[in-house]
Amino acid sequence: MSEPATAWLQVTSGRGPVECQLAVAKLVPVICNEARSAGLTAKVIDEVAARDAGLFLSVLMSVTGPGVEAFGERWQGSVQWQCKSPLRPGAKRKNWFVAVDVLSVPQDKAQAIAAKDINFEAFRAKGAGGQHVNTTDSAVRLTHVPSGLVVVAREERSQHMNRKLAMARLAQLMDQQGREASAAAEQDRWARHEQLVRGDPVRVFKGEKFRAK
Repeated sequence: MSEPATAWLQVTSGRGPVECQLAVAKLVPVICNEARSAGLTAKVIDEVAARDAGLFLSVLMSVTGPGVEAFGERWQGSVQWQCKSPLRPGAKRKNWFVAVDVLSVPQDKAQAIAAKDINFEAFRAKGAGGQHVNTTDSAVRLTHVPSGLVVVAREERSQHMNRKLAMARLAQLMDQQGREASAAAEQDRWARHEQLVRGDPVRVFKGEKFRAK
């Protein structure tokens, strides 16, 4: 009997302010509750805490069960929170955005990747105009020596998180090898994240109680 499908959902505040970090904290329980209502199993497998207690730069979730692909598609994109800042009373802005990115995790491929076959490199990622995405060497590049496949993860501030994301991408890339060019899978995901945040939101929530609009 085959294992149920699993997807990883990365919820990230990107480079947004503290309100976006709060939105991540509010959104994760919503996704978990919706997953459970759909008969899926959802859990947090990793998180990067922000400086302030209770806020998160990003959270990595695992969702498992029948129909997880469709569930992920409903969340893929940007999520908008319409609310006057509860953290900075003087802030005029009332619209905050976070991004949800979906990573399929082929379990057989992920487990088959031997650590001895991977070369790991850490480096400092830079954003547009030379601005640093990370203040430390937290971006990672993984090379799968037997196949020559290379993946990069640079958008998170935690090297530990970027390494997990890179491993997931490598598993995906190995799974789709022969169907797509590796270059297509080796795109700059930070640029895609920026586009998601500015694009039309897939979900909108209102007020401090974070109710769906």
